[in-house]
Amino acid sequence: MGCAAKVIVLDDVRASQQRQALRQQLHAHFDRWLDEIEAEFPESEPTLAQVSEPIWRLRQKLTAGVAQTIVAHTHTEEQRRESLRCATCERLLRARPAVSRIAQTMIGDIEVQRPYFYCHHCHRGRYPLDEVLGLSAGRMQLDVQQAAVDLATELPYETAATLFGHLSGMPVSSERMHTLTNRAAEGLSVLEVAPSRDEIEQRVAQVAAGRFRRPVLVLGIDGAYVPSRPESARGRRPGQARQRARRAQWRHEWREAKGFRFYLLDGDRIVHVLSWHQVQTDDDLGEALQQVKEAGVIPEDTVRLCVIGDGAEWIWKHVQALFPHACQVLDYYHCSEYLHKVAKAQYSAPLQAVEWVEATLTRLYIGKVGWVLGGLRRMQPTSEEALKAIANCWVYLNDHRGRTHYRKFRRGGYPLGSGGMESSNKFICHVRLKRSGAWWYEVNSNQMLALRCAKYNGTFHQLFTRDQRQKSEA
Repeated sequence: MGCAAKVIVLDDVRASQQRQALRQQLHAHFDRWLDEIEAEFPESEPTLAQVSEPIWRLRQKLTAGVAQTIVAHTHTEEQRRESLRCATCERLLRARPAVSRIAQTMIGDIEVQRPYFYCHHCHRGRYPLDEVLGLSAGRMQLDVQQAAVDLATELPYETAATLFGHLSGMPVSSERMHTLTNRAAEGLSVLEVAPSRDEIEQRVAQVAAGRFRRPVLVLGIDGAYVPSRPESARGRRPGQARQRARRAQWRHEWREAKGFRFYLLDGDRIVHVLSWHQVQTDDDLGEALQQVKEAGVIPEDTVRLCVIGDGAEWIWKHVQALFPHACQVLDYYHCSEYLHKVAKAQYSAPLQAVEWVEATLTRLYIGKVGWVLGGLRRMQPTSEEALKAIANCWVYLNDHRGRTHYRKFRRGGYPLGSGGMESSNKFICHVRLKRSGAWWYEVNSNQMLALRCAKYNGTFHQLFTRDQRQKSEA
């Protein structure tokens, strides 16, 4: 027992001595940095701006130096490693001279000296210290990449590059921002940007706290048009570089980005859960919904699921196949649009049209869709336009009459309108993609949409470590 106690004491003493040595090195580095700062101050009494400007300009010299000192101190043995087993053939490799590398981080450029090992038999080289430190390929590390992509998902690439340089002190070109963004979003699927079931259950539990009934989880499905350009527009146009800009030789088009959003109702506000938007077909959207369902991400047993949408046939096709027992609601305000079209075509007097619309909407609001359908059937069209509008409205309501029990829906706490989905279209699709002069290739628009979905789903930070996770799992 006495020997064991002595060993423990000696280990504590060594650890304490190492900590003291590290602190002395850090203090020495900080003193040198202070000397540089003081040299920047004017001889007279400095203003606040004269104090803050050199500190801001030289801040990374301090933070990067501190990080570099800590890395060198805590990984001394790895830096002095003399041998390594080849991961493939198990041969013993001898260290070659150390190679310097600059790792660009948000706290500055950190220089790392690490030994190199090469296997002549397998023709493979390794830097073990890079693996220990978790360094990413290339100069920019994950924190820099994440910060750059974070800005690029909110602002145009030129603006994001300029702002990133001002805020970080690291100049990055717009082309580099574009490359980092596409790389981060490459191959993303709905499950990779979706929160885990545990995270979603936590949000459900917060909304359900103190309530008698299970909270309402709404699934909204809709499409939003985004500007796109054809793949044939890639590449430079022939001709001299220095010439007046000409109109593009390709024709743009508007493509529909179909998407869905899960969100919880919490009184007068909504709690976002999961969004997925892509320029895709309705079958692609159905496949993404099926992946979410099969993965068990949505806790259907602890919520009351409600699906809301307009009268698009493709929406309800997927709902019937995947969520047949959910409460299905036809958007009340889309019904209102159909009724207003009927009133405009049928009545020449504006007051009479308003009276008819208000009375009909009231009947619909209290769940009397049969009365509305009967009234439409009895109407005498005043023109061909009115005949067409009445027929379209009748077919629309009749096809979805099982989804128009609005009085029952209100009593159950279900929503009548798809405003939550419309807002998702706005802050995920429109805010970034619908900018002046922006025309997106389909692959680029889908990558940007995937990143914005990840950001609002709360999984954005996970995207920059997935390569490391995949390597560790392999």
